[in-house]
Amino acid sequence: MSLKSRIETVLFVIAKSVTIKEIAEILHEEEPDIEEAMLELIMDYSSRDGALEINDENGYILQVKEEYANIVEKLCPVELSGAILKTLTIIALKEPIRQSALKEMRGASTYEHVTELVKQGFIKRTKDKNGRSFNLHTTPKFQEYFQLQGDTDLLRKMIDTDEHLKED
Repeated sequence: MSLKSRIETVLFVIAKSVTIKEIAEILHEEEPDIEEAMLELIMDYSSRDGALEINDENGYILQVKEEYANIVEKLCPVELSGAILKTLTIIALKEPIRQSALKEMRGASTYEHVTELVKQGFIKRTKDKNGRSFNLHTTPKFQEYFQLQGDTDLLRKMIDTDEHLKED
């Protein structure tokens, strides 16, 4: 069993960014050996016409290339944390809602939540009239993902946003 194959196994199973040091500890190997084999593995992946790549931006992670992301999105549903889901719920129930008003309700972490929700395609941001804040709206992806067909009235009746959606 080659060191490259063992590293590839670690990257596949761990499914998150990992450092050379962490891989060396897992495989009980020396860091320089891991680093050398990792460079060879990166070159192997970059030289073939496949859907996978090793990203080395913040550690090493085996991932699907960007051009194949749409396939992954169809097959693997997005997972959102409870706090982000609460933020999304407020946006859906009160849309359009100003980002500044949402921050007052949910706290400073709202900015990270909004960034993640925009990245995932569940909401969009548009500048409000005075240009000082953003208005937040859900997208068709949100409605499709949660099978709401554009109607959030039932949700408004079911949830008391002031009591249940405060920051965690």
